[in-house]
Amino acid sequence: MSSRNTMKGKNLAALLASIPEAIIPARTAPAVQVTGIALDSRLVKPGDIFVALVGGAADGHRFLADAVRNGAVALVGSQELTDQGVPYLRVPDTRKALAHLSAAFYGFPARRLTVTGITGTDGKTTTASLLYTIMKEAGISTGLITTVSAVIGGEELDTGFHVTTPEAPDVQRYLAGMVANGLTHVILESTSHGLAQERVTACEYDIAVVTNITHEHLDYHGDYDGYLHAKGRLFEFLSETVEKPFGNPRLAVLNKDDRSYPYLEAITRAVSQVAYSAVGRADIWAEDVIETPQGISFTAVGKEFSLPIHSELRGAYNVSNILAAVAAAVYGLGIDPAVAASGIAQLPGVPGRMERIDLGQDFTAIVDFAHTPNALKAALQACRKLTAGRIIAVFGSAGLRDREKRRLMAECSVGLADLTILTAEDPRTESLDDILAEMADAAALRGGVEGETFLRIADRGAAIRRAVALARPGDLVVACGKGHEQSMCFGTVEYPWDDRIAMRAALAEHLDISTGDEMPYLPTRAD
Repeated sequence: MSSRNTMKGKNLAALLASIPEAIIPARTAPAVQVTGIALDSRLVKPGDIFVALVGGAADGHRFLADAVRNGAVALVGSQELTDQGVPYLRVPDTRKALAHLSAAFYGFPARRLTVTGITGTDGKTTTASLLYTIMKEAGISTGLITTVSAVIGGEELDTGFHVTTPEAPDVQRYLAGMVANGLTHVILESTSHGLAQERVTACEYDIAVVTNITHEHLDYHGDYDGYLHAKGRLFEFLSETVEKPFGNPRLAVLNKDDRSYPYLEAITRAVSQVAYSAVGRADIWAEDVIETPQGISFTAVGKEFSLPIHSELRGAYNVSNILAAVAAAVYGLGIDPAVAASGIAQLPGVPGRMERIDLGQDFTAIVDFAHTPNALKAALQACRKLTAGRIIAVFGSAGLRDREKRRLMAECSVGLADLTILTAEDPRTESLDDILAEMADAAALRGGVEGETFLRIADRGAAIRRAVALARPGDLVVACGKGHEQSMCFGTVEYPWDDRIAMRAALAEHLDISTGDEMPYLPTRAD
């Protein structure tokens, strides 16, 4: 990956002078011009500085010579090396150095923005979208960076196939683009990987919001405490943010209903806090929640207001997401509560989140991103309130990721859905048959009967087709786990895939109508 500046290059010595000694101790670099930052030697262009990252798949130090051959004018690494042909800067942590170099290269754009970070296991993108809509309603010039896209001055840029925070050079480039477009605020969705891998270091957060911290990414973080501490880094950033001329809210927005609350409340006592609750009293809480197929309504009660809220989002879990967004807007950004309520009402939905697919069929079809045990449970509970018929759930569990999820999600669906269809979801280099076998075993132990209450269909397109074919009038079919995503990984290849297109294609075939949507191809398909 390479991040390039549209302006003239930056002097290497000047860049280093703006970065703390603890991050990059070298101060003897020649006055060479740096025109870009690269972390993939294959993408290095003449004038780039190459940063050698060490990851699970590769060690960037092995490719220093390749980077020089491709035109790198300086190298950054953590190993003790000499005679690289260009200046070599040894640092304690290359990821942290990459973040600070990127911020310096783009002129520290976050210091000219009010930055709101949103983290959590589930609900990050929804909460970010809600807050973005509120800020637009308030007339605030706002940018947005999520795992789906970056929105800069009305232009939407794809941030990648799968859900993670972009690398540091891209994050800083997006922030610089916002400053150049005259924006004053940004909402930055901050994943645990993005936090742990320093991708959002030097983003100078002013407001930190958590949705929830449940079972996810334990393969990477080791255990729940490791995952919790990675998320907690967002809140620690609040005290580290530089003083900005327009002020620093330094506000932590915490979920009092979540198990993360005691830890996050303890580590943020040096800054302002506001807690929200969907089930009890807090600084802002919900009363009189009403769910309908058209959305949710409730009263948001705060320190100085009682506010009627209506949203077209479906599912009681979105009450928490709405409260988080309102808390950040009102207590962090000073937005009038009534304006916040108006902004909430303006959001028609979030792509791939409880998204209805309607081609005129006599049952409900939904695509949802639920890919964790907690999210799947919440989605199925929401589905139960949307139908008097059966729920047919289609989902899988990713390869090379937290294996315990497979058991937990299969058990959850067998308990809450009437029929569960286990299928592919990014198996990567793992055996799909083995993944499905683990899930099927868990479903059976929970009381499921294969062939009656659950099925195994490896091809996701065939699984969605079967769900649609089995649906009776009044039933609800929900495909979970992929949502807005645009690809699925088999081996090391990303195949184009969109559950919404697949659902429309299956419905069109079922109804014998032509919509222009064809079932996307996966290597599991039997042609």
